[in-house]
Amino acid sequence: MIRPGPLLPVILSLMLAAGPALGQATGFGRAQDIKEPVEVTADSLTVDQKTGQATFSGNVLIGQGAMRLSADSVTVTYAQGDQRRISALHAQGNVTLASGEDAAEAQAADYDVETGTIVLTGDVLLSQGGNLLAGDKVTVNLESGTADASGRVRSVLQPEN
Repeated sequence: MIRPGPLLPVILSLMLAAGPALGQATGFGRAQDIKEPVEVTADSLTVDQKTGQATFSGNVLIGQGAMRLSADSVTVTYAQGDQRRISALHAQGNVTLASGEDAAEAQAADYDVETGTIVLTGDVLLSQGGNLLAGDKVTVNLESGTADASGRVRSVLQPEN
C-alpha cells in the first residue's frame, strides 16, 4: 500500500460538489477552498430526471479556484431524493486534473462521494514536481489518506534538495 503525499488525496476533490462531505480538502501541497464557486463548461449538457444523472460532454472543463479538471465527458449522479447532493462522478476520456505544477492523468476517473473513494483507470500518471507514479489503476481513499496502485506500477522519486 502506498501512503500518498498531498497529491493523491485531492484527486478530483474539485469535483467537489461533494463539498461539505470533504470539509476543507488538502491537496496538491496546499489547502483548497471547496466553498469557492465551481464553474463547468462543456459543448453540451444532458439531464435525465428519471436516473438522477447529468452528463456534460465535449471539451468538459471544471474549475474551482486554482484546480482544473478536463475530460471528454463527466457524468454526475445525484443522491436519491436529494438533487442538491452528488453521490458519484464519472469522468471519461483524456481525464486531466491540474493545480499549478501538480497533475493527474487517466482515461477514466470514478469518484464515489459517499465512500470517499476515487478510482483512476487507464494509463494513470500522477506527477508532483519531479516525482511520478504510474500504473493501470490507482484507488485513493480520501478518508484514510491511502492509495493502492496496480498494473505494472512505476514510480520515480526525486531526492530532496
